[in-house]
Amino acid sequence: MTMFDDRERAYEKKFMLDEEVKFRLEARRDRLLGQWAADQLGLSGAPADDYIRVVRNEGVVHKSEGVFRKVRKDLHDRGIGISDGELRDIMSEFMSTCAREAAKT
Repeated sequence: MTMFDDRERAYEKKFMLDEEVKFRLEARRDRLLGQWAADQLGLSGAPADDYIRVVRNEGVVHKSEGVFRKVRKDLHDRGIGISDGELRDIMSEFMSTCAREAAKT
């Protein structure tokens, strides 16, 4: 085992840990966005929980852009006016909130 091999493994491990943290932050952000969107759509109780689950699953399958498209379409279909920029700002704000919360632990 050379020092180069050790260094390569350390970088690979760091990359994997960084990706895991990113995944967890995005999943939390998607849950918060799903809750927010459910409120905007007038959902509560089990329908809201189901909607939040769908939004989170969209994030797992299609990443952030899929979550954005899903929520934007659902809001638009219900006549709720929000610009793409506003929705992206909300997503960014939720991501910042999640990162701050994660930094506290």
